Amino acid sequence: MNAADQITDGGQTVFVVDDDLSARESLCWLLNTEDIASRAFDSAESFLEHWNPDLSGCITVDIRMPGKSGLQLQEELKARHNLMPVIVLTGHADVPVAIRAMKLGAYDFLEKPYSDDELLACVKNALALGREIGHAEIEKSRSARALENLTEREREVMCLVVEGNTNKAVGAQLGI
Repeated sequence: MNAADQITDGGQTVFVVDDDLSARESLCWLLNTEDIASRAFDSAESFLEHWNPDLSGCITVDIRMPGKSGLQLQEELKARHNLMPVIVLTGHADVPVAIRAMKLGAYDFLEKPYSDDELLACVKNALALGREIGHAEIEKSRSARALENLTEREREVMCLVVEGNTNKAVGAQLGI
């Protein structure tokens, strides 16, 4: 199975973006021990090549990478309206970087070395949030489609009901 097939299967996956091979392998191994699907990328650019808005799960990203940094990846994902929680991992933390990551919408910010338990708890919580966001987006999409399919008359009725009119009042106003 190629990378594109693997990350579009509809299941929740932790997308690990880190230029350090041993860090990627270690994190993927840890996630695997908990039966959490993962997919590793060696750069922000390689992840962005495979990213699509239907992906489900969360993203872990290292701050310092050649090419696009983790913060630049966050900026790009924000511009693309990414809904997956992003966990920022770094061995070079400072307050301004942490603040910038959080302002860009990071779900959490963990400093290396982190404990396995700390990381797993963070990932599991981020995946739970990702599921909630996914369900909310599905409902939003269904509602939008339902609204698009209303007839002109149904829209009139809906607007009057939303304004707080009773069924009787709506019927009287529309001559029904």
